[in-house]
Amino acid sequence: MNLQDFIKLIRNRWVTVVVTALITILGSVAYTLLQTPLYQASTRLFVSTTSGDSVSDLYNGNRLSQERVLSYTQLLMGETLAQRTIDRLQLNMTAAGLKANVTAKSKPDTVLIDVSVLDPSPVQARDIANALSDEFVVMASELETPSPGARPEARVVVEQRATVPESPVVPKKKRNLALAIVLGGILGIGIAVLRGLLDNTVKSQETLEGVTGTGVVGYIPFDKKFQAESALSFDTDNSSAAEAFRKLRTNLQFLVVDSPPRVIVVASASPNEGKTTAAINIALALAEAEQNVVLVDGDLRRPRVAKYLDVPGSVGVSNVLSGAAPLNEVLLKSAYPRLSVLAAGPTPPNPSELLGSRTAEKMFGELRTKFDYVIIDSAPLLAVTDGAVLAAHADGALVVVRAGKTKRDQLRHAIGMLNDVGATLLGAVLTMMPTRGSGAYSYNNYYFYGGESYGDKRPKRTKLESAPSSGSDHDRGAGPITTGRHKKPESTT
Repeated sequence: MNLQDFIKLIRNRWVTVVVTALITILGSVAYTLLQTPLYQASTRLFVSTTSGDSVSDLYNGNRLSQERVLSYTQLLMGETLAQRTIDRLQLNMTAAGLKANVTAKSKPDTVLIDVSVLDPSPVQARDIANALSDEFVVMASELETPSPGARPEARVVVEQRATVPESPVVPKKKRNLALAIVLGGILGIGIAVLRGLLDNTVKSQETLEGVTGTGVVGYIPFDKKFQAESALSFDTDNSSAAEAFRKLRTNLQFLVVDSPPRVIVVASASPNEGKTTAAINIALALAEAEQNVVLVDGDLRRPRVAKYLDVPGSVGVSNVLSGAAPLNEVLLKSAYPRLSVLAAGPTPPNPSELLGSRTAEKMFGELRTKFDYVIIDSAPLLAVTDGAVLAAHADGALVVVRAGKTKRDQLRHAIGMLNDVGATLLGAVLTMMPTRGSGAYSYNNYYFYGGESYGDKRPKRTKLESAPSSGSDHDRGAGPITTGRHKKPESTT
């Protein structure tokens, strides 16, 4: 992972970083508020030893004092002195408890000892620090006197007595908050990177092309309106989703210039990846370009095309393949111009066998002669073999991949199934692309002509510009063709 990948990952997962940091900060605040405030009172002790008048004696005495200071710091934090202090002040605590709140430090090459005492009460902290120092002066005198009445070899003096502290030293609010911010940020970034490394879903063009070994022919952005209405109204819709399908339409027509695919299977690795919706709108986009299109519901197990397009679904593919009805009697005209629908019909007991039969091959051949394009919505490839069987009959297959949901290993397995039956993989369609963030779908909603911006709407076309032309879709452009709609679906004769 290079720096650019790292920055992109953090931008994509900034919510994880922020939430983790906030949780850490809130935890730090809660910990700080729950802590008992402690006040610190300090005293300073001076250590001296008996020495002669010569320079050598003075030097040796000073060295001896410095050596004693190291031992005295340990005695100051011992339980013996703590118990003597408790007895003197008649405190309601244990020697071990007081010992834990006493700290003695000495600076190198000095004979000074700084003694600090923590206590919830500022007054008691002062009293304990002063009593502790006084008791240590007596204790040191006892230890340094070799025999009763003799002169002590070292002497301790309280150089600075404790005063009542004004503010508590525990908790350290600013320090705790700063540490929480730093640790929360580090932890959040770590979790984001870990999630990114463990994420096995397809999110980008590079990943999709690497797994499928083919190009991406379409990017369909996430659109709430599009989620509510599976079929877009291409005659009036200029949304980013509609424009994305128009671009996909153009790409399909130029995939193979000499022999463009006309019978196309729309497949996906798993359910709920936008396969049926993509198939419907690909067919509608082609119909908008004045192509006669038939949309075939090849998912005989969970058919949805008839429901989404509001046409009768009681008869269809299964009736034709079983010989119960001829093709012309089950073809239906939809409410959209130049788009016919062949529903799935009743669910048969053997969908895979029917779709792989010679009758199915003959049916698709007949549809090829009647229509400019045959778009087939198939069952998910990993669920059943129906999709792979249909792809073998078609000119090629489009694999629909849902951004952030389709797993790489599942997609790799699905592509392998298409390769096993010798199907032609036309390309991949990445659906549900995010519209925000660094990995967002980059469709520009502004249209420019002669340096002018028209906002979210296109400039009105003149009658000459609106008139249908006889060229290819590329020659006509991707603009909508205004046509009327049929009120009710009716049978094709």
